[in-house]
Amino acid sequence: MRSAFFQTLVELAEADERINLVVGDLGFGVVEPFAARFPARYLNAAVAEQNMTGIAAGMALSGKVVFTYSIANFPTLRCLEQIRNDVCYHRADVKVVAVGGGFAYGALGMTHHATEDLAIMRALPGMVVVAPGDPVEAAHATRAVAAHRGPCYLRLGRAGEPTVHAASVPFRLGRAIPVRAGCDLTLISTGGLLSTAVEVAGRLARESVEARVLSMHTVKPLDTEAVLAAARETAAIVTLEEHSVIGGLGSAVAEVLAEAGERPIPFRRLGLPSEFASEVGDQAYLRAVHGLSEDELLKSLKPVLDLIRR
Repeated sequence: MRSAFFQTLVELAEADERINLVVGDLGFGVVEPFAARFPARYLNAAVAEQNMTGIAAGMALSGKVVFTYSIANFPTLRCLEQIRNDVCYHRADVKVVAVGGGFAYGALGMTHHATEDLAIMRALPGMVVVAPGDPVEAAHATRAVAAHRGPCYLRLGRAGEPTVHAASVPFRLGRAIPVRAGCDLTLISTGGLLSTAVEVAGRLARESVEARVLSMHTVKPLDTEAVLAAARETAAIVTLEEHSVIGGLGSAVAEVLAEAGERPIPFRRLGLPSEFASEVGDQAYLRAVHGLSEDELLKSLKPVLDLIRR
């Protein structure tokens, strides 16, 4: 996803001189093409994310479209006050980009585990929250947030994520992408778990369970129509996210279902508990430990399947 983002950002900057990039002293291998092509529109703010965000807000209020970029929690939690007060309050055209959502930087410990960011960014007034599911979505999402007027948060994986989609998909902010048809239950995924959701659906199909898969790349604004259609057309809904079960995709979908006033439907949030990871390891290992591998997700789905088979 990271490479798709930067390739698309360079293409956008070639066509729009308002686009600027401010980084927090990292990512030089992927940042260098932008910095070399547009040196006057690139700034390394060093390890000072509050300054990075304040600078970006000032530039945006001067007519620029500014992308800030850093890893995991550093472009979000470390400078949350500046995002809230300088960016969101002024509806500034700042696009906050975090690379390494979830456990992508797992071996570096809890300081680098971005597992509460969707909830926090989603709560900010005026903030659009996007977590693409694969490199194809990442490229589309980069174009979409650049075109959107106002604050956006773009949560990326790190590198090497599987490509799920064909070269082109219909992509609109606030509109889920149907990835697989199904009538028995719906799996709604956001971010880097999309390929896992597709694989889980494939394994369920071998058990004669047809699972619909939706890529909910935009967590805010949520595609309420897609959620309610799933509630009407399938027997259960399960959300998948590499994020706390509190405040992220699962909470957003639960709010829609609870307030819709339609028939009750079995529903489950699959994500991370509200606690820090005590283990250290790579992303695949930490996903498995926290129930987000294919095998563990299938185990967690068993009670839901038992309900819909009655």
